[in-house]
Amino acid sequence: MKRDVIIALDFKDGDTALNFLDKFKEEKPFVKIGMELFFAEGPSIVREVKRRGHKIFLDLKLHDIPNTVKGGMRSLTNLGADILNVHAAGTVDMMKAALEGTQREDGTAPMLIAVTQLTSTSEERMQKELLINAGINETIIHYAKNAKEAGLAGIVCSPLEAGMVKEAVGKDFITVTPGIRFADSAKDDQVRITTPAKAKEIGTDYIVVGRPITQAEDPVAAYRRCMADFAD
Repeated sequence: MKRDVIIALDFKDGDTALNFLDKFKEEKPFVKIGMELFFAEGPSIVREVKRRGHKIFLDLKLHDIPNTVKGGMRSLTNLGADILNVHAAGTVDMMKAALEGTQREDGTAPMLIAVTQLTSTSEERMQKELLINAGINETIIHYAKNAKEAGLAGIVCSPLEAGMVKEAVGKDFITVTPGIRFADSAKDDQVRITTPAKAKEIGTDYIVVGRPITQAEDPVAAYRRCMADFAD
């Protein structure tokens, strides 16, 4: 599988997101649509971005009882996104139900992955606030094994954990890693971060990059920098 850079379209509305994509005259970057943009615009923004020829990671992190998640996934799958996700904390049964919901009538299905621990979560916060007493690495490995047992294609984790996940679960198990910053970028609200070049060295499959591209003076140049550091 070819590595790829996914741009996080973390914009307040559809016009801003589409104007941003208009800057890319030669490329059709893989993009992520998250809660802010999806809740502002609804399913129409997914359909429009897909119509423009972009691959889409629809990042809504479903987490509910299995039957509800199955129904939600069925609705989201029909929008045409290429990657969908759930929270791994929702149990193996919930993830299995989600996977059932992604099966289209024509036999195709988007890739389904599970979020382990958010890149804004430190081990201290996980243990103190979430009452998860295991270490963060142990927790992420356990969640990854649950996701594989449920039949999912991979997980979302920080780039710092991608290597150990592949060692524990298998090299074919997909890792999608946010928390990517250039060496000369601000950390913002991320805790567990690394650079595109280091993420490539670790062996992750996809990196999700937001502000270092979307808030760059020249977003297209920043995207190409990411691609050169990671995907080439």
